[in-house]
Amino acid sequence: MGNNGSTKADADGSEPPLDGGKHKHHHKSSTHSSNSNNNGSDVVVSNSSSSVNASGSGSNNSLKVQSQTQTMTRSASGADVTEKYLTQLVPVERLAEILKEQTSAKYGINGILADVFVSQVFPQYTDLGHRLFQLMHTNSKATTKHLGTVAFRQQCERFLGIMDDAKILESYIKMYAQDDNPDFIDKTGVTRLLHICYTIAMQHSGNAVLCTAINRTFGSVTKSIFFSHDSLSLGFVCRWFEQNLIRLVLLVHKYCVHTLSTAYRGLEQQTQSCGIELQTPVLEQRNPFASAAAVDATDHSLPVSQIESLMPLSQAWLLAGALPPLYSKPQTIVPPNSSNNSSASSAVQIFKEKLSMMPSHWTLLYDSNEHGVGANRFLHHVLGYRGPTLVLLHTKDEQTYCIAAPSEWKETHLFVGAEGSCVIQLLPKFVILEKKPNILYLNTSIRGYPKGLRAGADPRKPILAVDEHFENVDCKGIAAGLMSIEVWGCGDKSSREVQLDIKKWQIKEAERQRTVKLTAADWMDHPDRYLLELGGRQNYNN
Repeated sequence: MGNNGSTKADADGSEPPLDGGKHKHHHKSSTHSSNSNNNGSDVVVSNSSSSVNASGSGSNNSLKVQSQTQTMTRSASGADVTEKYLTQLVPVERLAEILKEQTSAKYGINGILADVFVSQVFPQYTDLGHRLFQLMHTNSKATTKHLGTVAFRQQCERFLGIMDDAKILESYIKMYAQDDNPDFIDKTGVTRLLHICYTIAMQHSGNAVLCTAINRTFGSVTKSIFFSHDSLSLGFVCRWFEQNLIRLVLLVHKYCVHTLSTAYRGLEQQTQSCGIELQTPVLEQRNPFASAAAVDATDHSLPVSQIESLMPLSQAWLLAGALPPLYSKPQTIVPPNSSNNSSASSAVQIFKEKLSMMPSHWTLLYDSNEHGVGANRFLHHVLGYRGPTLVLLHTKDEQTYCIAAPSEWKETHLFVGAEGSCVIQLLPKFVILEKKPNILYLNTSIRGYPKGLRAGADPRKPILAVDEHFENVDCKGIAAGLMSIEVWGCGDKSSREVQLDIKKWQIKEAERQRTVKLTAADWMDHPDRYLLELGGRQNYNN
């Protein structure tokens, strides 16, 4: 009699995620022997008594059918089906048992509490751990603060089984929704989501550098999403992230999946490190944005224009999440002490291409504050780089635009650019203005065609246009003075090495032609001799 209420909770929270509909008719008339040790604490699954009361008639009917057909075997009960499905993921089963034992020893509760889950599985990201546990608790419809082991395993497997990117994004947006209104999310929730995305990307790519421009970077995203609203529906925010920054959230999901799948190893060995926190990857070269962040944080004597001219670390991370992977393909990561720590080596290997999205390989090709402003300066430092590039344009009215080119820049009177060509406004708000092939244009010498740097699908009205003298920039008909330009190379090391080799050859060739020595016989037929004679100079020295 005391189990009628819990039977209803079981139907809501403990139905098998994949095979629930297939075996649902066995659930009420079967024996739940495998979960009888829960003693009613497993709120989500507590059908044992009611199943035993009904087992007298249910099992006899099953045996009668078996004797009549001679082809059917005794079917497993609904609880057995659930148990058989849940034990397919051994890591989750082991993790549930460990957390259950620790909860029982610390609080005397036969289940899993949020505090134990967070302290053992997500010790470095407590806010993310609490929100993930709350999501699983809400989806299970549990009526107590703790989750039973069966319900915990079931929710973990449901979470690990999400394969659709849109569903993954929806889950994380839901995690950071308002507490009093779970169907809406405000600016604070989006900022916290961006912060955990940034923190995980930094700490597991070897770039754990404080960026003082992080609030401005996050503010550009919230301004673009909310405009003048304080909160918006989850569906609207999900669509915005899906169109602009879905890769940032998918990165966090990969981390959570890996942590839930491997945390039991560290707990069984009674070590503090769980999952991916075994080691921090070390990059082959120093972070190219660290110097800019350091200058921004320490040297207050520099003018604002010089401090803010270089791309900050948080802005580079945001661009890497918005652009296609060809721009942010990470370099090879060498794990420290790989010979002494095989588990750390495997963790680093897993996330070498999946989690390390921070573009540590980006190279600064051109900075107008250092190299000078002008079309010839731009061409000298950018042409010849055979790889993807990012052109950042900083205006005098504090606007920043980015032109992403997936291949080498070349002077032409045609609009070029392969898949991955993109125009983005970075400040004061983050907006992807256009994302199409054949939208890039660069011409400084071909007569009869517009000169300057342009980007846009419509040749007559490009979204972004820089004049031939690189002094002004026009965005959708609104002109502004160009303060500085920076170009970052996003290719591998060979792209930069090839460009430098070409420049060295050009310098040597110019020197060779400048110091060429002519013999008397060569000078007699040289065109300069005739020019001198035409100018009235008959006597000259050999």
